[in-house]
Amino acid sequence: MKTIISKNFSPARAWDALDIANFDGTSVRLHWTDKPYRWHINDGEEVFVVLDGVVEMQYREWGEVQKVMLNVGDIFFASIGTEHVAHPQGAAHVLVIEKEDSV
Repeated sequence: MKTIISKNFSPARAWDALDIANFDGTSVRLHWTDKPYRWHINDGEEVFVVLDGVVEMQYREWGEVQKVMLNVGDIFFASIGTEHVAHPQGAAHVLVIEKEDSV
């Protein structure tokens, strides 16, 4: 049993993470960031939940860059093969559920 107050998580670097749980190779991690990540494709599916802040998620669809603004409580699901990059608009806390050791 553990309780995590996400707003209290403030690591030294952007995209550092706090491991919360692992379900047979699927990791649940809390991230903090104030900088964009990088364009990438995960090794499986990914669920990205904004807990605090605002994040512009960019993804490629049919070769074109699409953008969606995610607010607190919003969820982005990256299916297998979805190239994407998160651009926080200031500081943000996000919960990421994905295959362990994914990009």
